[in-house]
Amino acid sequence: MKYDFTSIMDRHGKDAMAVDGLGIGFAPPKPKEGFDVIPMWVADMNFPTAPTIPQAIIERAQHPAYGYFHPAEEYYSSIIEWQKARHQVTGLTKEHIGYENGLLGGLVSAMRVIASQGDSVLLHSPTYIGFTSVLKGNGYNIVSSPLVKDGQGVWRIDFADMERKIVEHHIHAAVFCSPHNPCGRVWERWELERVMELCRKHGVFVISDEIWSDIVRPDCKHIPTQSVSQDARERTVALYAPSKTFNLAGLIGSYRIIYNQWLRDRVDREEGLSHYNSMNVLSMHALIGAYRPEGREWVDELCQTIAGNVDYAVERIARYPGVSVFKPQGTYMLFLDCAGWCAGHNTTIEQMLQAGWDVGVAWQDGRPFHGPCHIRMNLALPLSRVREAFDRLDKHVFSC
Repeated sequence: MKYDFTSIMDRHGKDAMAVDGLGIGFAPPKPKEGFDVIPMWVADMNFPTAPTIPQAIIERAQHPAYGYFHPAEEYYSSIIEWQKARHQVTGLTKEHIGYENGLLGGLVSAMRVIASQGDSVLLHSPTYIGFTSVLKGNGYNIVSSPLVKDGQGVWRIDFADMERKIVEHHIHAAVFCSPHNPCGRVWERWELERVMELCRKHGVFVISDEIWSDIVRPDCKHIPTQSVSQDARERTVALYAPSKTFNLAGLIGSYRIIYNQWLRDRVDREEGLSHYNSMNVLSMHALIGAYRPEGREWVDELCQTIAGNVDYAVERIARYPGVSVFKPQGTYMLFLDCAGWCAGHNTTIEQMLQAGWDVGVAWQDGRPFHGPCHIRMNLALPLSRVREAFDRLDKHVFSC
């Protein structure tokens, strides 16, 4: 490969929550003495980002003025070209694009336009913890429509349950995750079409989180929710960011695409009320650097690397009786169902989690994601570290 996905990057002392934040808040505790930490919890990557990004930041930072600014035309043209090249999006113009100072902030601004506090909002479960936090914190009632596994262990939408919940709870707003976090589904076109047809039928506006859209297996294809019909194009707020794709979460900077002018004008107004939603000049140049042709090449290699890590991890997990996992088609996260193991070994999910944490496998409690006996596991790190993590799990967690 042209780019480096094998070197172990030392993140200690560099403000990284993944390693320096252990033991703080909802982070895993520090390991016992004698074990270094293998960060497999918070959803950022342990790979150096694409070289064009620090190049772009350094070039701008060398000019010693960082005052008020207008977004560069190159910012918008970079997004338009990226969406066209990677997702075959056509008809996207500058006016359809809005900056977001964080995807969850954009979700709240859009939700305030399409739903009132106290309204019920539909989500599929398992559910990304950030959705749960910001929706509850802003006064919305979450109604979950559980995903179900089919006979091949693939997570599927229960369309009958989804429609029933929409009708029973008088729902007019839904948050959709595509690709899905934490389950790793890359939705097929027919699935997206059915979701959006139900939303059209019952007058439901959709906020579609597509932050993971660039990280999919080479044999899968992300389809933008807005692309499946003209109606979907008009009733959907789509949220994107380079942060997951290029490991830029610490720089802050997302964007939204809204084609419906009525909706776009109101989201613009809602975002402007707090004056919080201002772009960072270095974040802008990071996106421009990321969305260059070299960035596309880097992402292709990243996806190959993650697919190899997933294949390896799923093969190792298959050796653990009572632990099941769907091989994710997108994202770099696994969502392990440990119910069978816990029942068969008279143990609890707390004990399993702690056993891993003790030996430096910093995996994540899946219960806040609505997985009752689940563990979420980040595989965006060099394969040598993935191997070491499973060697430790073999010896210290799954040895009995």
